[in-house]
Amino acid sequence: MERLDDRSRMSGDVHVRVCESLRGRFPWATRLTIVMKSQRAGERVLRSISRYLESRLKLVVNIAKSHVVKTTESKFLGFTFQGGRIQWHAKTLQKFKQQVRRLTNRNWGVSMSYQLFKISQYLRGWINYFGIASGYQRCVDLDHWIRRRVRMAYWRQWRKPRTKVRSMMRLGAHFRSAIACGITSKGPWRSSKTPGIQQALSNDYLKSQGLYALRDGWIKLHHAR
Repeated sequence: MERLDDRSRMSGDVHVRVCESLRGRFPWATRLTIVMKSQRAGERVLRSISRYLESRLKLVVNIAKSHVVKTTESKFLGFTFQGGRIQWHAKTLQKFKQQVRRLTNRNWGVSMSYQLFKISQYLRGWINYFGIASGYQRCVDLDHWIRRRVRMAYWRQWRKPRTKVRSMMRLGAHFRSAIACGITSKGPWRSSKTPGIQQALSNDYLKSQGLYALRDGWIKLHHAR
């Protein structure tokens, strides 16, 4: 396939290369991000590249997704750019939280062991892709939120006050703390933050049951030896 070198190296602003290996065929949509110094230069390159792709290479350019924006407003494969660093786009985090909520839904009707397996499977795959972004503290914050969601899922599955008290004591909670949590009128989400439930369903316990931590995945990607 032809290269866009001469066409896209406009005034030394940008350099885009399309390899010849596909012989002019794209089995899926191909996305490109071109970084320019100004809005005007970006608009000029967008017009020229679009015209070249459509007229010379006979490719279809998605006009709805082809636009010129500031780097902080851009979205590319789920990422954006801020302060010279790769960050997660807001919609990426929104979709992530929606999926975690679905996996910790009260109406799923599966065992906690299977639920933890599916959650961890999703978290591991997600961080292996999105872990290239600068997001250590965000991973820590998300892990905190995920553990609270999981504790809420446990609390919902235990249902009856007697079952809650027995389960908490079996996991090491003090008798009075277990009683107080078991008879509380708080909802599952508020209850999941109480010290008694956090003691019974501690971070170490959830990890021993197979809950994956985004923080561990991020560290592995960025500090692997």
